Amino acid sequence: MAESRLSGKLAVILHADVAGSTALVQQDEQLAHERIQDAFQRFSRNIEKYHGLVHELRGDALLAEFERASDAVAAALAFQADQAYSNSRLPDDLQPTVRVGIALGEVVIADNTVTGAGVVLAQRVEQLADAGGICITAALHEAIPRRMPFDLEDLGKQTLKGFDDPVHVYRVELSKGASIPPPEQIGQPDKPPKTRKLTVAIVAITLLVIGGAAYWFNARVPQLEAASVERMAFPLPDKPSIAVLPFSNLSDDKQQEYFADGMTEDLITDISKVNGLFVIARNSVFTYKGKAVKVRQVAEELGVRYVMEGSVRRVGNQVRINAQLIDATTGGHLWAERYDGSLEDVFTMQDKITQKIVTALSVTLLDREQGSREQAEAISPGAYDVFLQGWTHYQLSTPDDSVKAISYLENAIELEPNFARAHAALAATYRKIWTNGWTDRTGVSRDVAREKANRHLKEAMKNPTPLAHRLMAKQHEADNRLDKAIAQAKQAIALDPNNPDAYDTMGSLLISLGKADEGFDYLEKAMRLDPLTDYFYRLGEAKFHLERYDEAAATMLRATKLNPQDEWNYFLLAAALGHLGREEEAKSAIAIFNKIRWDRDFSPPLRSADLDTWTFKKTVNRERLREGLRKAGVRVKPFNNIYKDLVTISAGIFKVQGTIEIGAAEAKALHDNGIAFIDSRGKSVFGRGHIPGATNLLLHHVWGGLANIVDQDAAIVFYCGDPKCHLAAHSSAQALSLGYTRVYYFAGGFLAWENAGYPVVGS
Repeated sequence: MAESRLSGKLAVILHADVAGSTALVQQDEQLAHERIQDAFQRFSRNIEKYHGLVHELRGDALLAEFERASDAVAAALAFQADQAYSNSRLPDDLQPTVRVGIALGEVVIADNTVTGAGVVLAQRVEQLADAGGICITAALHEAIPRRMPFDLEDLGKQTLKGFDDPVHVYRVELSKGASIPPPEQIGQPDKPPKTRKLTVAIVAITLLVIGGAAYWFNARVPQLEAASVERMAFPLPDKPSIAVLPFSNLSDDKQQEYFADGMTEDLITDISKVNGLFVIARNSVFTYKGKAVKVRQVAEELGVRYVMEGSVRRVGNQVRINAQLIDATTGGHLWAERYDGSLEDVFTMQDKITQKIVTALSVTLLDREQGSREQAEAISPGAYDVFLQGWTHYQLSTPDDSVKAISYLENAIELEPNFARAHAALAATYRKIWTNGWTDRTGVSRDVAREKANRHLKEAMKNPTPLAHRLMAKQHEADNRLDKAIAQAKQAIALDPNNPDAYDTMGSLLISLGKADEGFDYLEKAMRLDPLTDYFYRLGEAKFHLERYDEAAATMLRATKLNPQDEWNYFLLAAALGHLGREEEAKSAIAIFNKIRWDRDFSPPLRSADLDTWTFKKTVNRERLREGLRKAGVRVKPFNNIYKDLVTISAGIFKVQGTIEIGAAEAKALHDNGIAFIDSRGKSVFGRGHIPGATNLLLHHVWGGLANIVDQDAAIVFYCGDPKCHLAAHSSAQALSLGYTRVYYFAGGFLAWENAGYPVVGS
């Protein structure tokens, strides 16, 4: 194990970086790097004069170690004075200013690299310093001799990410009128060996005493509190379990948040593909984003042993990733590393982190998991960067963000035409627009959204990702090809065994196939991988079709509290309560369902007959719902079921036996001849635009309302949105079963009419 190669000690750690480095680089990248390097080289010389040791000097940051607190502070003050003078002599405003943080804490030395809680604490404290300023911890305050000419301003206790307890912080300045203490001459060559050893021992003892005193005065470096296995919300999995917290964006440019999030998501995706690991999903870990949470809390709430946290700093094309892996059950750090490189090196850095995790947790990779990055698609840094921005907007899941996502993702494909991840993300974005009814708010018509979703999905399937397989599964499900949908869901799980969305898709499909018991198992896996995401409807649906109505009702009650505006939670709750004989509660639930639908788009109350127009692979699922809803007071209206046999579906397109199917030109001719048109869509959609003179008649109103519009011997045209809209197909079939003989089915619907340039009514 990695622990055997580590050595630890207590040390004074100084961490420094350049404030506002992004703005400097944007002015003149080469000159900025030259001046930053010059500043840190001078700082390094100062550190050596004050008996410090520089461990790392990379890009815009520096890490050093001291034995004495006073040396670290004096070296920092000497440098800041020198840097202020140096900047004053520059002919322009490209002037690097440095922030410094100094802390006393435990460090770990591995492979000549210094890591550990002391390093992280110094980094966090440095971020509290002003440009050109210095901040220290209370432990340093206690260690500095009172004779030193330092003024310390108490900043109080600060909450720092990664530390359980608040940390007391001070701002340090040179006392007014005082001079910076020169380096003390220690370790003289003529000192006897025994005396030298004694000095080292005294220094070590002093540091330990300081640490002890700091403990009693509540000014110590915080230690991570171990998580309790007994308090965990879920039992620990048999395999190593890990949660990757959202990496902090340490870039001066806050607009780089998308980049830090993208690094986190890609890392989660990479380690999720390792069969030997149990990895918490993105949605659950991102609930902690921007919050000062304890590692113990995360581990106990998610039920994992290991927690990773880190940060990303990007300056122009340069990237630095800091990452540390913590065993939450002990509070100890397994490792902490820093990775520096250009944007072109990002994938390599991610691979190194993944390999570190795999090695630290003693996981054996399968043959297919070896060299996964080499097998991945090769994309340019520019395409990857705009992809991350597009993916961030997709995740926000709003109409406006969908439009922004499309712009970025299409840009990524312009740069890399075969970028499969971008094609899959575009397919998902367009699918979301048409399934959520966001056509008006995005300016993307339903027809265009469907066509582009299918086109990009076809491209994505040339090098399929788990997302592409899931989208293909949903497409097959919509076309009632459930067996093919199952095969695609299996592929998604095989590619990423820790992907909760893949298990959710599989669970839903199995329920539709009448295999609720198998579906329930998949849904439980999804919820365990993503415990802070709402899977209640799916779980309730599985329990309902297993006829565990009391459990289904309890689950759906929780769902209504979590999402009170989701009408379908009340729909399933009503059906479950109906089966339990709790009719008054069931009627109340269905009343809420009807009210939400009416308030949203003026949809009429649900009727039992509506279920006949829904696709069910197993009739028993429909009848189980119908019986529960009947007991919930849903109106059962006499319904002639002969019409259902007249409607068939192939590849998502409806055909109606006995009708005359027409196109846009024929529809226009009939319209010009005064033939009655029936618009089968919802009232709100009809109001936004319809064929002139058309009558709005919803599907379940045909039996009682069609005779009031047109006589049985008259011709009539039915239409709805597009060829994949079932409402006109079923309405025209009902008209045939009522005895109408001249029934025209305009399959292309309103979109075909509008695309042909014919007149429309409505805004």
